[in-house]
Amino acid sequence: MRNRPLPMTRPTVGLPEQVTIYEVGPRDGLQNESAVVPVAVKAAFLDRLADAGLAVLEATSFVHPKWVPQLADASELLSVVERRAGIDYPVLVPNERGLDRALEAGVGHIAIFASATETFANRNLNRTLDEQFAMFAPVVERARAEGLRVRGYISMCFGDPWEGAVEPKQVAAVGRRLVEMGCGQLSLGDTIGTGTPGHVDAVIDACVADGVPLGQLAVHFHDTYGQALSNTLAALRKGVTTVDASAGGLGGCPYAESATGNLATEDLVWMLDGLGIEHGVDLDALVATSVWMAQQLGRPSPSRVVRALAG
Repeated sequence: MRNRPLPMTRPTVGLPEQVTIYEVGPRDGLQNESAVVPVAVKAAFLDRLADAGLAVLEATSFVHPKWVPQLADASELLSVVERRAGIDYPVLVPNERGLDRALEAGVGHIAIFASATETFANRNLNRTLDEQFAMFAPVVERARAEGLRVRGYISMCFGDPWEGAVEPKQVAAVGRRLVEMGCGQLSLGDTIGTGTPGHVDAVIDACVADGVPLGQLAVHFHDTYGQALSNTLAALRKGVTTVDASAGGLGGCPYAESATGNLATEDLVWMLDGLGIEHGVDLDALVATSVWMAQQLGRPSPSRVVRALAG
């Protein structure tokens, strides 16, 4: 890849100078695998991503093994992986028992997973939209008391397979309650990938209008309908500076047919490079990591940039 093509760098007025890439491949990507990936491979994946310059690596999830058997080895993984200084290794926790396990593992950053819609809250959390906050409140309170940072994911922010398009004000109301609860960052998730740039603008505007600080917003797009990069650019134009992405495009959406998974980190990096936005990632090292991981999984990476540079 020494002689690989480079995008022309043309900084654009109105965009952030720097973006934090919140790498979700080790958690959101691998939890969708049909087969369990060995702990040694997961640890090596995290190490390679760190070597590539990614400073935020969502390592795993402390969800009950019955629901996510692919990540049943969370405690073992965190006991063997080298957690490097200067790199953040957040984990997802669903409830207080998950928090107990996270604290035992010595993590410093957790995430909870809320819903913007009634139906998904019921199906995914077995709670009503309002009841989910009662479940999360003691988790957030205890985590903050222990000095942990807390992120709040909001799923179904743009579309729900049962309820259809989601009103921006509904997303904003959920986000405001999570911020008031103590979440320091909100990740707006397009779980089934139906969002478009205008919808992204509307959701971000609604959140800010409802009192959610712009600096606390992140975005998490799926590329089911090919909109992930355009939606990301819309969010950047609004001033969002944290973008979730998955190395090699790992991950999928179990709620939509033909879903192609998360925004690929390599595709995001290519766009950021072209826009002159700093991100700290070595694209060649990242592509090599995703090629290696694709070999471990036995299938090619869906990332267009990985395929173009490694093909």
